[in-house]
Amino acid sequence: MDDKPNASGSIERVTEAARAAGLDIEIRRMGASTRTAAEAAEQCGCTVAQIVKSLIFQGERTGRIYLFMLSGEHQLDLAKAAALAVEPLKRADPRHIREVTGFAIGGVSPIGHLAAIPAFADEALLRFDRVWAAAGAHDAVFAAEPGALIAAAGATVASLANQESAT
Repeated sequence: MDDKPNASGSIERVTEAARAAGLDIEIRRMGASTRTAAEAAEQCGCTVAQIVKSLIFQGERTGRIYLFMLSGEHQLDLAKAAALAVEPLKRADPRHIREVTGFAIGGVSPIGHLAAIPAFADEALLRFDRVWAAAGAHDAVFAAEPGALIAAAGATVASLANQESAT
């Protein structure tokens, strides 16, 4: 994938963002893909629910980018997300995501973006002692206490999950 040349820089941004937020993390390179929640859970030795999906959507009116942090077992309720963004949303183009966040799809971290973007985290993440998130590359992850991660991301906690996707 084309994220390899910049992976070390992306991972370093995540490390620096964590440090700046007072979040003590250890980034692990898994040696195998963690692009999907199922792959990440297998590599991390946790449940799919403990994987933080960092989903990027774009406002249809403003073009603004938004981050939605969701448990790996859930799907985003787009109506709830749009209400929080106060505009209709669409999937963001992968090139635009990389330009704004500095991360390629499959390695988008909830922290360490190139620019500050509005962030929202699903309340379901708070039921765990520890969650795992992408760390800037397709095979890089880190574990954190969810409340601390949400704070480091500057995210607002809300109900984001599509109730039909809950397992």
